[in-house]
Amino acid sequence: MEDNILFKKESFLIVGKCMEVHNNLGAGFLEIVYKDALELEFRKAGIPYEREKIYDINYKGIILPHKFFADFVAFDKIILEVKGTSKINDALIAQSLNYLKVSGNQLAIIANFGELKLNTRRVVL
Repeated sequence: MEDNILFKKESFLIVGKCMEVHNNLGAGFLEIVYKDALELEFRKAGIPYEREKIYDINYKGIILPHKFFADFVAFDKIILEVKGTSKINDALIAQSLNYLKVSGNQLAIIANFGELKLNTRRVVL
């Protein structure tokens, strides 16, 4: 049987580093703390990433003045959105879908550090 999970190996590495950070810090910190810790883990593991990658938003052929900032783009193809909320809701999923459209990427991972156990969600365009 063929495995159809998009970017399975890379996703596994990213989520593994998110779990490492959550296991060490737990829930309750601001998102920026988790981002800082993830950056250290990504560097240590040799995971290629860009932090706060800027994307233009094209509206009917016009670039809007406000930009979209992806928390992380790993392996030059996976958006990682770091959250610290009570749960991953439909609004966060819709936001991630919009980010995928703007960026041209196919996969976003939402990592929510605000729960007692790390909660992740894959969003595929």
